[in-house]
Amino acid sequence: MSRADSLESLKTRIAGIERARAVEAAVLAGTGHAGIDAALGGGLARGRVHEVFAAQAEDAGCAAGFVAGLALRLGLRLDGTLVWLREIQAEKQGGRLHAPGLVEIGLDPARVIIGVLPDPQAVLRAAADVVRCPEVGVAVIELWREPRLLDLTASRRLALAAETSGVTVIALRIAASPSPSAAQTRWQVSAAASAPMEANAPGYPAWRVELLRQRGRPSGGDWRVEWNREQACFANADTASDCGPDAGGFAAIAAAPSGAVLPFSAGRPVDAPPRLRHAG
Repeated sequence: MSRADSLESLKTRIAGIERARAVEAAVLAGTGHAGIDAALGGGLARGRVHEVFAAQAEDAGCAAGFVAGLALRLGLRLDGTLVWLREIQAEKQGGRLHAPGLVEIGLDPARVIIGVLPDPQAVLRAAADVVRCPEVGVAVIELWREPRLLDLTASRRLALAAETSGVTVIALRIAASPSPSAAQTRWQVSAAASAPMEANAPGYPAWRVELLRQRGRPSGGDWRVEWNREQACFANADTASDCGPDAGGFAAIAAAPSGAVLPFSAGRPVDAPPRLRHAG
């Protein structure tokens, strides 16, 4: 091996050690679900890229609801703004994000900005700027199917920008198959039946959640989870348990309103408060 090759190999090893240390130093946000948090080593890492896949277009709404819950657990109630970037085609196929549905999860629409862009290229260009802005708490990048521009290089750029700025990125992939990326975690989400409450009242939103991959820790895990509105956390849907002990203090925050489960998308604009801010 030549001197130049040895130096390049050393640089690569040092870079790998630095990345590992950065991951170890990341602040973790508990989901509230004991099994998921144990699998993650305490919770989701802030300032990293996380991928959520909905294999079927029909699961777009439920995946959006799961992502909204993740955004809330990642500290959006405490600081920062949620910027949600999506294509015009997504609004045509899956409907607009529904403000009352986000309120039901616990998100304040006044702190949500929806960016509607003409195509995947525009979404990724906007994401590159949004992720570099430290005032953003969570950036959701919603893309449908398999845009060629979202390759390993593009995901690495997003990951580096997130680590530098501290912005947490959730890549919401609809009707897409997982592929190599720089994401910290990768999830597959589909709808699950809700358990009715007393007097046959509508139950909590529920999902089937699978952990496909996580960097630096064992992958695998399959849970049926529900969203506990009162404590603003994910809980075990099979045992009707409350949030785990590491709920991140969310029980002390004003809870989302109880009542019927509202959809996360709508086929037309919301004409009455609460309103979402759209940019495009």
